[in-house]
Amino acid sequence: MTNSSTVLLVVLATAALHAVWNAVAKSIGDRWVATFLFGSVIAVTGAVGAVITTATLGLPDPASWPFLVLSAVLQCVYMVLLTRAYSLGQMSRLYPIARGTSPVVVTAVAVLLLHERLPAPAWLGLALLVFALATLALSRGVPRAGSGLGLALLTGFAIAAYTLLDGVGVRMTAEPLPYISWMFAVHGPLLAGLSAWQMGSGRRERVRGNVRMGLFGGLMSVTSYGIAVWAQAYAPLALVAAIRETSVVWGVLIARFILGEHLWRREIVAIVLAAGGAVLLQLGG
Repeated sequence: MTNSSTVLLVVLATAALHAVWNAVAKSIGDRWVATFLFGSVIAVTGAVGAVITTATLGLPDPASWPFLVLSAVLQCVYMVLLTRAYSLGQMSRLYPIARGTSPVVVTAVAVLLLHERLPAPAWLGLALLVFALATLALSRGVPRAGSGLGLALLTGFAIAAYTLLDGVGVRMTAEPLPYISWMFAVHGPLLAGLSAWQMGSGRRERVRGNVRMGLFGGLMSVTSYGIAVWAQAYAPLALVAAIRETSVVWGVLIARFILGEHLWRREIVAIVLAAGGAVLLQLGG
């Protein structure tokens, strides 16, 4: 029996890991190199995990496979969008927008399509989050083409989609570990193959100087999301999602003090409001 408090503490730690791998993806600079190395780690980890978990626990339930495969594809889309955004703008602005957009999208789907009713705290959280995201987007004037903000918004839509898929899919199978392993086993080769194709014949020279950093970031990515999906099987989805939103704060701290990015004071306030609004929205709902 997994203790719920232990699960949530582990999720809190993985929120920091999520911010770390985003900083690695940003610092590599060459987005296709970053996605190739991340995808390679994900592929190897997923393949090993799939073999072990299938031998010991069996395959994921057939009903979960459509969710698993579609999630893997959407995570490739997410990585491509995210790294493209980072090639255009600062992580300290783009990361909170990408992360913060996701709960807004999920809430919109729940209210407009599923006709769910939100309690007052959730509406307050939603208002804070939307205000904070708008402040971040407009803090330096009307966004221009090539700022990366539009890509960050699209990234948030992708996050919302695959998070919902995995939240449902992992609960359709008896054991979460085979689901996680096979999802990575599908996702990794797709991402690495796409990235290798985009780099063309000069890929070896482009990859050589970033191997250590890329492999480290890939490992952090696998660990962070793998644990998050595992936690969804043992703790309330809203609570897991809320705790993961604290990665926004970690991301900004890393961008400011390690990557050396500059933030205006109102942007810092907006980021704190975004994190608080996201947590309140998840818990209040």
